[in-house]
Parts: sequence; structure tokens; C-alpha cells
Amino acid sequence: METTVFEEFESNVRSYCRKYPVIFSKAKGSLLIDQNGIEYIDFLCGAGSCNYGHNNDYIKEKVIEYLQSDGLVHGLDMYSIAKGEFIQFMQKNILQPRGLNYKVLFPGPTGTNAVEAALKIARKAKGRSNVLALMGGFHGMTLGALALTTERSAREACGVALGNVTHVPHPTMMKNLDTIEYIDMILSDDHSGVDKPAAIILESVQGEGGINIVSDQWLRDIRALCDKHDMLLILDEIQTGCGRTGAFFSFERGGIVPDIVVMAKSLGGIGMPCSIALVKPEYDVLAPGEHNGTFRGFQLSFVAGKAALEFMLREHVIEETVRKGKIVQDYLAANLPLIDPDLNFRGLGLMWGIDCGAYPAGTAQQIRHLCFENRLIIELSGREDSVVKLMPALTTDDATLIQGLEIVRNAVTQVITAAVASQATGEEPDNNKSFA
Repeated sequence: METTVFEEFESNVRSYCRKYPVIFSKAKGSLLIDQNGIEYIDFLCGAGSCNYGHNNDYIKEKVIEYLQSDGLVHGLDMYSIAKGEFIQFMQKNILQPRGLNYKVLFPGPTGTNAVEAALKIARKAKGRSNVLALMGGFHGMTLGALALTTERSAREACGVALGNVTHVPHPTMMKNLDTIEYIDMILSDDHSGVDKPAAIILESVQGEGGINIVSDQWLRDIRALCDKHDMLLILDEIQTGCGRTGAFFSFERGGIVPDIVVMAKSLGGIGMPCSIALVKPEYDVLAPGEHNGTFRGFQLSFVAGKAALEFMLREHVIEETVRKGKIVQDYLAANLPLIDPDLNFRGLGLMWGIDCGAYPAGTAQQIRHLCFENRLIIELSGREDSVVKLMPALTTDDATLIQGLEIVRNAVTQVITAAVASQATGEEPDNNKSFA
């Protein structure tokens, strides 16, 4: 197959294919395989949707078995064996052991569906329209979720005003600003101009924002502030959930209990579309049909989702994520300072970012391109796409993990060394190449 079929007939809005312009045909574990049989190590991981690897054998077999038995595939929100077993397993093995008491709301197949449902719940429960969100956050592309998202290009593309949201600085943005004190002030001061919010929504680790991590104490402080000002705390675990940061929920490290948790991506096991909103029973206020969707009952997602949780527990995936995360941390700590002592990196579990914001524009794009040329798929995030984002599958074997890290190191070495040299001489770096 030639790329011309896509270039001629697929919408111009396509994105990832411009960065990785080959035609993929297969995937297994931590590898993507193009139509010519060339293998690429995958540090993109379906934007966090394939935590357990591509075509995970255990999960795949459960899905095949279900299909071969003529199991219900489409069920709206009717009762079904597949959905019931998913709910029971999650309650017994994920929520209850953590002391979490949530109702499970199935809003539709994508993360933005879950965010929209959470916004409706918060606004109806509190009778207020305003919501707080952190600068740098990404919560989805539908209008309600997009109003929370701060990326300028995404907001401008929608063509309408986005309102009922007040954005506040992320605690990593301004080192001398106590963001908890700031939020407390704007909610307490009757001249702040900020309407009392129904909720605040946040990612404990911003994915698209550049791997920006709020501290454990900040999580505890924002929980207390929500209680003080009678607003709900919504945690967006769409990308960080399902073990990605070294715990099933990234907020666990703070010892807090959010009022609503939204999840998607790897919840579907092997890339099956699935999202949920976990809601404290007292905030389960939507009447029947007040939030619905034709594909909120995609049964294969429930089958794959339950199998993924079984696999995660059986194979100790979260414990392995912590161990492998230490491999990544130690590797970056040992190698990046040799390239440039000022090169910053940060992360948790198997979610890491190398910050190239201090270097000339296009630096991270060059690194991504070199990685792709050397058979590694990575993505960028952060302001101006300046953060190289590493998100391997949680099941990646140690040898493949190190191999991918070596490709990253070599690309960073080549690009950053040239950038530092150009800064020292005052010459413009050779950034003439155009990378999507």
C-alpha cells in the first residue's frame, strides 16, 4: 500500500502519521511493525492506551473466546454479563482494597466523554457553572473538556468562545507562587472576580502539558481546599491511570480520595475504546439518560478491561513498573548530564519527559525525528512541543527498554550537542529541516 491513498482521501486533520510516515501493519508487545516488516520500538504506547503491550496474549485470548461464543458486542447501557463481571472485578480487586467507594458511570468510549460527564455531575451537584483547571492541562477535545484544556491551537480550532472555566497556575510554573494560597485567595476574596466553582479538575502528572508533576503534599492541600470551599475534586487519570505512574491511580501517592475520577485509554486493555467516571455515591446525581452515548456499552471493552486487570495483578505489573521506572530514572540521571548538565528530565513510573525548552526552537522535533530514523517511536508534549515524552509499555522487557533509551540518548546527544555549540558561538543552529 502507498501513502497516497491517505494523502488524497483522508482529512488534513491527520496528525501522528505526519510524524511517523510509514504504513504499519502489525504490532506485538513493545514493537510496531510496518508493511515491509521493519520493527520500531514503541515508546508512544497508543498515547497511553496500550500499557500492557500490543496484542497482549492473555487479554487477546479472552476477547477471541468471547467473540467465538457469540457474546453480546453492542449493548447500550443494558445489563450484560460482560459489564457485570467488569464492575465486580474492579470493585473487589481495585477499589475496595484501596478503601474507595465509587459508583461506576459508563459515559461513552473516550476520555473526553468521561470528562464531560464529570463536569455535568459537578455542576448539577453544586448548582454552579464555574470550574477551576490548571494551566498546562489537557482534558479532551469536546467543548466542555476543551474549555478546561489550555493548549492555544486546540482552543482556537473550535471556533467558539470557551467559558465557565477559570485557569490557575500549575504549581511548577512559578516557583515563588504558593498556588494553594493563590487559589484560596481568589475563592475567599469577594473582589477577585472569580465565580465560586463547582469543582477543580487536574492531572497529578500532566501528560500533554509536559510531564509536570504536583507533589504529594500539594495533592493533600488541594483536597483540603476543596473541602474548605465546598467544591468537588476531579482527578483526570485518563493517561496516568492503570499503573502508568507506579500505582493504579496516580493520586494514591498523596493519600487522598477524589470526589470523581475519570479514566480511559488503557482501561480497555489492548486499545479497546472504554472510559468510566468513578463517582462518590453522594454525587451520583444524574437522572437516567442525562448523559448517554450509543457506544457506552461496548462489551469487548469490558471483556478486555477485566482481562487487563487480571493480567496486571497476576503479573505484578505495577511492581514491575516501579522497578522499570527506576531503570529509566537511573539511565537518564547517568547519561543526560554528560550531554549537558543543565538538561532537565522528570517523571514517575514509566512516564518521563526530557525538557528541551531551554534550547533553540525545533530541538525536540529533531530528537523525535532522529529517534524515528533509528526505529523508535516517541512523542512530544509541553509548551511548543519542547518535551520529549517517554511512555513505553509497562510490559516492556528490560533489554528493549534499554535499547530504546540508548536510541533516545544518541539522538539527544547529537541534537543537544549541536544546540549547545551554536549557543556558545552565537551561530544559528542548523534547523532548516522541517519536522511535523
